[in-house]
Amino acid sequence: MRFELFNGIKNNVIVLGIVSFFTDVSSEMIFPLLPVFLTTFLGAGTAIIGLIEGVADSASSIFDIFSGYWSDKLSKRKEFVLLGYGLSSISKLGIAFAST
Repeated sequence: MRFELFNGIKNNVIVLGIVSFFTDVSSEMIFPLLPVFLTTFLGAGTAIIGLIEGVADSASSIFDIFSGYWSDKLSKRKEFVLLGYGLSSISKLGIAFAST
C-alpha cells in the first residue's frame, strides 16, 4: 500500500532512502564512541585520534571523487551503491568485534 505522498517515487528510491537512514543512524551512534575506545582500550593519544580521523575523512573524500567518476563513466550505479553500503555494514561489524 502506497501513500499519496509517495506517488511518482519509485520503490527503489524509497528503499534506498530507508537503507541510507539506518546506515547514517548507525554511523552517528559509532563515531562518538570511537575516540573513547581508542583512548580507553588502546591507549591512543589525542594526536593519534586526530590523525586517524583526518586520514579517514581524506580517504572518504578521495573515494567519493573516484567512485563518482567511475559511476558516471560506467553507468552502473546500483553496483556502487551495493558496494558502498555493504562495506559500511561490514566495517561496523568489524568495529563491534574489535578488542585490540
